Amino acid sequence: VAEFCCGFFVILILGNFWFLAVLYLLWLYLDWETPCAGGRRSQWVRSWTVWKYFREYFPIHLIKTSELNPNHNYLLGFHPHGVLVAGAFGNFCTDPPFKNLFPGLTPYLHIMPIWFGCPFFREYIMSAGMVSASKESVSHVLNNEGGGNASVIVIGGAEESLNAHPGSLTLNILNRKGFIKMALKHGAHLVPVFSFGENELFKQVANPKGSWLRNVQEKLQKIMGFALPLFHARGVFQYSFGLIPYRQPIHTVVGSPIPVKQNLNPTTEEIDQLHALYLQKLKKLFEEHKSNYGIPAHKSLIFE
Repeated sequence: VAEFCCGFFVILILGNFWFLAVLYLLWLYLDWETPCAGGRRSQWVRSWTVWKYFREYFPIHLIKTSELNPNHNYLLGFHPHGVLVAGAFGNFCTDPPFKNLFPGLTPYLHIMPIWFGCPFFREYIMSAGMVSASKESVSHVLNNEGGGNASVIVIGGAEESLNAHPGSLTLNILNRKGFIKMALKHGAHLVPVFSFGENELFKQVANPKGSWLRNVQEKLQKIMGFALPLFHARGVFQYSFGLIPYRQPIHTVVGSPIPVKQNLNPTTEEIDQLHALYLQKLKKLFEEHKSNYGIPAHKSLIFE
């Protein structure tokens, strides 16, 4: 969709309707900060019938394990990234799964700021409830007086998508502590979320760490800001090759909240302590539910 939007914008610039592109650039300039200020969600877009079929294709399920009091703000850590992040989109950017299970809470899925520079595409993703993953954006969501907001952050980020092979349980999280600091500064309760089946949607070209392909992918990620996994799955009328994800069930399990007391100036020790607790709760959530979704008893999460 992003590529199509960019292509359409280029056609406008080069064609007879170039003035429409100029007007849009003016709008882009005036509206530049919106993705960091809560976005511009549309209940109509989030309720499109196509999302129902999107969720049913895999299918995607949202599993509730604990109540989330709407009088608080929450920071939900989503794992793993996968290639498509289908569980995060299907559960937090379309209605009614989340609002039925957690009434009174408004989810905001934080994604890379670069996507909000894509003409037209930015309007579409904001209407679905996506906002920037910048510090300013997360602060804006978690600053909501009276609670009721839920920041959803894919903790492993683009780097983790390079590990998104079927059966992989490797999470890039050991050095990811920015979300912990944000939770402490705003007193937002932390909630671990694990999406079983997220890594089963695509196959990736083998790229073990240290290989030439992995080195190239990591260098490109540092330059461009996002990763380029070489993935494939099925086609429309055949199952041997294509870019359509496999029909594999996704079960996104929302764990119990970790109460966080507001601390405007947390020390490194306090951040590390809460980070360790979060890892402990995430691992416990995975261990308690893995047998329900076909993961062998001897397999566990690997933190990197």
